[in-house]
Amino acid sequence: MKVLYFDCFAGIAGDMTVAGLIELGLPLETLQRELSSLPLCGYTLESRKVERLGVAGTSFKVTLTEEDQPHRHYSGISAMIGKSELKPRVKELSQRIFLKLAQAEAGVHGVPLERVHFHEVGAVDSIVDIVGTAIGLDYLGIDRVCASGLPYGHGFVKTAHGLLPVPAPATAKLMEGIPLTADIGPGERVTPTGAAIVAALADSFGPPPVMTVEGTGYGAGEKDFPELPNLLRLVLGETAGSREAREVLVLETHIDDMPAEIFGFLMERLMEAGALDVAFSPLQMKKNRPGTGLTVIARPGDLEKLSGIILSESSAIGLRYYPASRITLPRSCETRATSLGGVRVKVLGNGRVTPEYESCREIALQKGMPLLEVYRTVERECGDK
Repeated sequence: MKVLYFDCFAGIAGDMTVAGLIELGLPLETLQRELSSLPLCGYTLESRKVERLGVAGTSFKVTLTEEDQPHRHYSGISAMIGKSELKPRVKELSQRIFLKLAQAEAGVHGVPLERVHFHEVGAVDSIVDIVGTAIGLDYLGIDRVCASGLPYGHGFVKTAHGLLPVPAPATAKLMEGIPLTADIGPGERVTPTGAAIVAALADSFGPPPVMTVEGTGYGAGEKDFPELPNLLRLVLGETAGSREAREVLVLETHIDDMPAEIFGFLMERLMEAGALDVAFSPLQMKKNRPGTGLTVIARPGDLEKLSGIILSESSAIGLRYYPASRITLPRSCETRATSLGGVRVKVLGNGRVTPEYESCREIALQKGMPLLEVYRTVERECGDK
């Protein structure tokens, strides 16, 4: 399993993330080609070697050639990514990050998700940073993302809403559930885009996992800080062994008075918010009433968010939660050639190959084939490779 560890000792921003991925091997030409499938115009990309307090790194810059760029809503950005020709995994990762941002902005401004209006984050450079991050993770074959804690910072930052405290309110919202590191000085050390990237993608926070290090990339921020080099260190590694243990939280509740159709919506909300798995099971409850058991597998940092969804989107009046350990097979995502074209598959540590639903669904719709037939074709042609 390929693991990418975000060592955010000086903070994190979207451009720093893309720059670190370029240092790890993402070609700028590949990034430009993939981004060209988005209906964006009026910008150029530049990557160059720089130095921050004596440490070499790479900077990544988006330069606007057309200053009059539109502000965008979350729904428009999500639709733009969904309709593009980006790879299915790139779409999924990009939309996951933007959903995190939208949820934070909605909470801060008290508006529904679909009405979230991005300013800085809706600009071309921020879209490039987020989608570029997803492109880099897919190109490098990253299976898992982990991160260190984040510096909180202090002071003030200028935004489209005026002068705001550091971290900006949306950034502070995104940092909920993420451990904080020691104060490293004033200034904005974590941007909204950077916070959204780790909040959406990292499945654990703290020291790096046990792995064999294959490479290190330093992404440079624009500013120079006197306390330490303004760099994001991305550590690429591979875990050993056929199985891996992780700590998770299990959330449970029993429901016996909710319309059946609400359960599907509840599952969608929980999965969109980052739940690792959601399951329903039939129960026979007190007074012999039929009911439904809800079980949610979650990352430890998502307890408050997911419990809030359960208590607001269902008729449950309480829930139980407890830590649990789980063992998972290493897995990686690949694109394999088949008679139907290139198909994304998941390769498990025991050698088993399973088709990816979104990729198979896209082929089924394009070719007018039953989805089950697409699955069987992919399993037959990829299973022994």
